[in-house]
Amino acid sequence: MTTYVAIKYVHAVAVAVSLGLFFLRGVWMMLDSERLGRRWVRVVPHVNDTVLLAAGVWLAFVLRLSPATPWLAAKLIALPVHIGLGALALRPGRPKRLRVAAWMAALTVFGYIVAVAVTRSASL
Repeated sequence: MTTYVAIKYVHAVAVAVSLGLFFLRGVWMMLDSERLGRRWVRVVPHVNDTVLLAAGVWLAFVLRLSPATPWLAAKLIALPVHIGLGALALRPGRPKRLRVAAWMAALTVFGYIVAVAVTRSASL
């Protein structure tokens, strides 16, 4: 297996783990679960997302993609939107209704990012 394929799989697995953990944390947020405060729940998603980002940057470098490539630029613009909505959703102190709406919006943006990556088209 080539290094490219290995990193692509690492990236894909990190995407799946990121989605799964974000979904789970959102469910726990809605249920007011104490699990949301556990140390691993606060650490593991950040470690995984770091792996995800590093693999994505490596792939872009290997494929010689410019950040100006339209589909990559769309992902790069959508990523901070997803992060901001996710932070709003998972940090306590805001009304739950707002947090749930932010969580659903963050899931939607995540879906957009994945769709852009799969289709390599910013216009879906």
